Amino acid sequence: MSTVQPPVAPHRPTRREHHGEVFEDPFEWLRDAQDPAVVAHLEAENTYAEERTAHLAPLRSALVEEIRSRTLETDLSVPVAAGPWWYYTRTREGQQYGIHCRAPLADRAVVPALDPEQPLPGEQVLLDDNALAEGHEYLAVGAYEISAEHDRLAYSVDVSGDERFDLTVLDLTTGAVLDDSVRGIGYGAVFSRDGAHVFYVRVDDAWRPHELWRHEVGGDPADDVLLHREDDERFWMGVDRSRDDRWVVLGLGSRTTSEVHLLDATDVTAPMRCVAPRREGVEYDVEPAADHLLVLHNERQREWDLAWAPLDATSHEQWSPLLDRADGERFLGVDAYDDFAVLTLRRDGVPAARVLPRTGRSAPFAAEDYGSGRDVVVGDDPMATVSALGAADPDADRIRVSHESWVSPRTILDVVVATGEQVVHKQHPVLGVDLADYEQRREWVTAPDGTPVPLSLVMRRGTQADGTNPGLLYGYGSYELSMDPYFSTARLSLLDRGVVYAVAHVRGGGEMGRAWYEDGRLATKRNTFTDFVACAEHLHDRGWVARDRLAAEGGSAGGLLVGAAANLAPERFRAVLAAVPFVDALTTILRPDLPLTVGEWDEWGNPLADPEVYAYMRSYSPYEGVRAVEYPAVLATTSLNDTRVSFTEPAKWVARLREVVTNDPQERPVLLRTEMVAGHGGRSGRYAAWEQTAWEWAWVLDQIGAGEVVAATAGG
Repeated sequence: MSTVQPPVAPHRPTRREHHGEVFEDPFEWLRDAQDPAVVAHLEAENTYAEERTAHLAPLRSALVEEIRSRTLETDLSVPVAAGPWWYYTRTREGQQYGIHCRAPLADRAVVPALDPEQPLPGEQVLLDDNALAEGHEYLAVGAYEISAEHDRLAYSVDVSGDERFDLTVLDLTTGAVLDDSVRGIGYGAVFSRDGAHVFYVRVDDAWRPHELWRHEVGGDPADDVLLHREDDERFWMGVDRSRDDRWVVLGLGSRTTSEVHLLDATDVTAPMRCVAPRREGVEYDVEPAADHLLVLHNERQREWDLAWAPLDATSHEQWSPLLDRADGERFLGVDAYDDFAVLTLRRDGVPAARVLPRTGRSAPFAAEDYGSGRDVVVGDDPMATVSALGAADPDADRIRVSHESWVSPRTILDVVVATGEQVVHKQHPVLGVDLADYEQRREWVTAPDGTPVPLSLVMRRGTQADGTNPGLLYGYGSYELSMDPYFSTARLSLLDRGVVYAVAHVRGGGEMGRAWYEDGRLATKRNTFTDFVACAEHLHDRGWVARDRLAAEGGSAGGLLVGAAANLAPERFRAVLAAVPFVDALTTILRPDLPLTVGEWDEWGNPLADPEVYAYMRSYSPYEGVRAVEYPAVLATTSLNDTRVSFTEPAKWVARLREVVTNDPQERPVLLRTEMVAGHGGRSGRYAAWEQTAWEWAWVLDQIGAGEVVAATAGG
């Protein structure tokens, strides 16, 4: 039994007054990352967390070894055909990061044999991320862009975790650095058609991408040209280029409204053209398709439709219907090729892809030029995720598709559009495991308002619902993001210890369409939390998990979810794992000077302007809703350089929990662990990520009494 005492954050009250209500916040001082007292407190928390979990070192080591032993460490991705090259990424045993390569292409219908140990004929190493990471604790690549002539590479890196990147342009013929002068930019970069210019995005002080710039390769950044500045603080921007390299595409969007501009990539001095001026509440995406534009939009109904427009369109009045969605469908995206288009969608909660063959060549284009759509069907697993990865070249005759489920590793295959033939290239290898030992289920949970909520379960085959099992319930539930089935090698270590792993597809996500999202945001946000608690109750009531052995996990907005659920029903959970958690939501959303806040008002509401929003957010904000009762054990993890959710939020939350809850700190500790050099996604590098996962899951397993039992694995 540990006798180590936790750090105590002193009270330094900050007064907050809005709508006639005063709140004295004792821990708001834990915000300045440059304050030595703040850094010292975080370091003391790290020391305490290490001391309280020192007994778990053997379990952490075992988990890392299990992940490593099941992973083919020297491997390569399935090559992608682009122009005269195959492009792919290698990994090598002992190295943290990937190595980007290419090899000459003779026939794109014949994918080279995949030998992880041998280079492909004529293989070139374009970029070795391991070399970029030398001397740094962290590495993230924000752009990786090949020019249209395949003779230049633009890439950007972040080595601190703050998501600000430095750009480099390489000559792929000589390997020489052509330019490394553009620094501190946002995600992404695209070339002009001739590769002489690069388009990039800059962020403002609130980390909002708000400016599009053009830079001449080899030129002075002082001469860069500002092409567009977005002054509405709700709107973000992103830059891309069309598949045929003809257009630079600038996308602007808030949570509810969007606007797209096109720039001729062959004439960088030409003015940008707005495809359709923004209209509040109308969202649309544009895909250039040679002689017309494909437009996905929600002008008529919230689950979106597919339209087309002339290539030179400047108004929504030029949109013409192409395909209406069927009941139960939600259109998500469209990709255009010379002879077909690929529509991605959700159908009855399941990801899907549909091919629209181009059967005619009318001049001008007519909707009848597209034939009836054909869904891409891979296997017969109703819980599988089918994702259209597309193809690089517009004249492709096949598309790359991935298929995976909770118990089936990712399979990469090509689908020949004309015939439907499927050519399987690779299934992600999982070593020493018989995957038949695991099973998945989909159950439906009745929420307090009567809404059926989907719940995914993964477990070892033969697990009985006898009320004795340990369990881990994961949730997110914001921004219309869906928690679709995916395979995890690391998750097998939980299942082999008898854990029932569950994912609650709560409202606020996008699993069941736009309506599912809208029923879990703004004034209906509480549905997200009550859905999650209902899923926990279901696991208990159906006997899948013992009442005293259920942990909850969520990250970022999912951290808000598990924090709010702990306030609502602390008796339902034995432990809570909250990663970079958004747990001081009201304080953050009240401060437009903080990163990202203004753009978040469309998701949560504006408590500065509306007293009802203020009261509603305060009613569910985890930090302000902590109660003086017994809580689950809590592990909050964060990163010092996270720009999306400040380390301040979990630091304050942990201090508040320790002060208020009635837990026995020996039995149900409250811990904070901060990565001092990392970003929103935690540590970088695959081995470092494994170690972080093992550290967190060892704590969870210990709390739910599953740290010692390891089931025998057939074939292991």
